[in-house]
Amino acid sequence: MIKNLNKKMSKIKQTQKLDEQCKQLRVPAIGEWIVMEADQCASGNISYIQFLERTFGKMLGEKEKKYLEAQIKNAQLPNRHDLAQFDCSLVEGISPIALSQLKELTWVDQSINLIIMGPPGVGKTMLSAGLCHHAIQSGYKAYFRKMDALTTTLIKKDINRSCAIEYRRLLKANLVVIDDIMMIEPDSRKANAFFHFINEIYESASIIITTNKSPSNWVEKLGDEVLTAAILDRILHHSEIINLAGESQRRLSKREGFSLNSPSPYQRMALLLRGLFYTPMSDVISI
Repeated sequence: MIKNLNKKMSKIKQTQKLDEQCKQLRVPAIGEWIVMEADQCASGNISYIQFLERTFGKMLGEKEKKYLEAQIKNAQLPNRHDLAQFDCSLVEGISPIALSQLKELTWVDQSINLIIMGPPGVGKTMLSAGLCHHAIQSGYKAYFRKMDALTTTLIKKDINRSCAIEYRRLLKANLVVIDDIMMIEPDSRKANAFFHFINEIYESASIIITTNKSPSNWVEKLGDEVLTAAILDRILHHSEIINLAGESQRRLSKREGFSLNSPSPYQRMALLLRGLFYTPMSDVISI
């Protein structure tokens, strides 16, 4: 009995030591798992090589999971960023085929930009955030930033350490989403900083811009016509425009009590009868 107790205490100490070592290796979740696998190895159910393969595989899996979690956190995505919840049938301007094509992300590989236009509430932010999230899950470095927050970072990067770190992070991105470009007060410093940022990344990364105004109206917020023209020249050089249309889904949800994410068949029928259910007019967005 004493022998069994000593054996049990020894195993507890070994487990505690393993847990500590796993923490040092930044894979704290696998300590208990390693002990169970080691027992399998000791009983002859798996070989030492298999034990090592499984252990390294588990460690790599945990590291990849941590990396993905960090990337999603740094992306600063809005709450609604699940692309599976974007319903093409509720808006005009993008078909399910076009959305599937966008999800292939070949446009990111080619540094092609997307301009997502449309009135408030039609899903511009959700679509752009969903594509950003999908890109992260596919192994790309992608970030989502509001226009006002981005321009604040740009003008403070030389005097603020956190802004400098943020700026360097964005320069290494494969995809940068700039949400609501018109939500900025006219400011020559911000407009100039925005131009230099676009100039830095426009051929090395894809840019998604959401806007409720056509690019010809951006000068209202950017202020300088020459500067706006230079920005447009770079963004539109390799770009596709997605023009969403339809009733605000937020207002529709509030009025009817419908779910924006997954309307039931009865809700869809009600939308059809009220003339609010839109069949996509565009077929395929050529990327």
